[in-house]
Amino acid sequence: MDTDAYSAFHANKWKRLDELAARRALSGEEIDELGTLYHSTSRDLSVIRTSAPDPSLVSRLSITVARARARLTETENFSLPGIAKFFTITLPLAFYRVRWHTVGAMVLFIAIGIAYGWAFYQSPAMQSAVGTPSQLKQYAEEAFVAYYTNYPAPDFAAQVWSNNAWIAAIMVGSGISGALPAYILYNNAVAVGQAGAVLALHDHLDVFFYSILPHGLLELTAIFIAAGAGFRLFWAWVSPGHRSRTRALAEDGRTLAIVAIGLVFVLGVSGIIEGFVTGSELPTAAKIAIGAIALAGYWLYTLIVGGRAARLGLDGDLSQDDAGYRQLEGTLR
Repeated sequence: MDTDAYSAFHANKWKRLDELAARRALSGEEIDELGTLYHSTSRDLSVIRTSAPDPSLVSRLSITVARARARLTETENFSLPGIAKFFTITLPLAFYRVRWHTVGAMVLFIAIGIAYGWAFYQSPAMQSAVGTPSQLKQYAEEAFVAYYTNYPAPDFAAQVWSNNAWIAAIMVGSGISGALPAYILYNNAVAVGQAGAVLALHDHLDVFFYSILPHGLLELTAIFIAAGAGFRLFWAWVSPGHRSRTRALAEDGRTLAIVAIGLVFVLGVSGIIEGFVTGSELPTAAKIAIGAIALAGYWLYTLIVGGRAARLGLDGDLSQDDAGYRQLEGTLR
């Protein structure tokens, strides 16, 4: 099936469905039209998932169908029960599903960071390629710490959040490739390892840890989650197991999308810590304790709330109406 041709043929219908779902008030005729388009687009989504599972198109149409269904059912998905379900089942279960991939990304990151940092520490050639001795000294004694206090806390927190959210979005969005998340993870590990080595060269390794740990515990975990979710989608494509490759990509692609939404909140918390805690006058122990509590909160939420949902057999996935039926309906035009 030619996905581009199929999309072009149905594009106006999907656009019209988006328009109707976004309106605050609908006439009787428009409600009928919305219902017709909703069922037709659900079938289109089923066709695409079955015949040509393009992850980006599946994700886009899943959102379109979900919005239309919410409009038809008086925004059930966006009611208080719907929001509660998202935060007590859907999101923690998505985090829970990628927990081992998250840990794997963390181990890989730490190994690369330590190895590169040690190599940099031992190599004058690598050091000179980065800067002169005076530049490295200035970085270790002034610039590294000043980075966290150069801007007003609210502005800095917003800047950090947007930058990290962008990195996480790229890792999540490129997950099916496998290569780009690994490349971004590698580059971040190298950067952290190099920074640690520069400070260690000037006997400021303690400054490195107490500057990076308060926010870095949660911030880096968010990067590990994004990478782990990306690796999970890549593996679903390589080895779908008992599922068909189409179904594996669709299901894990939706898990990845849910994780991406959750990372907005995780990175928001780490951005607040980096902006308001890391560069503050609080005692070092208090700063690190705040970062450790935030990290513990994430893992308790994931393992306890997400684990409970998994043990109860809940899937946290979209309903068939939202996600598109697994069996083909109608005929391919």
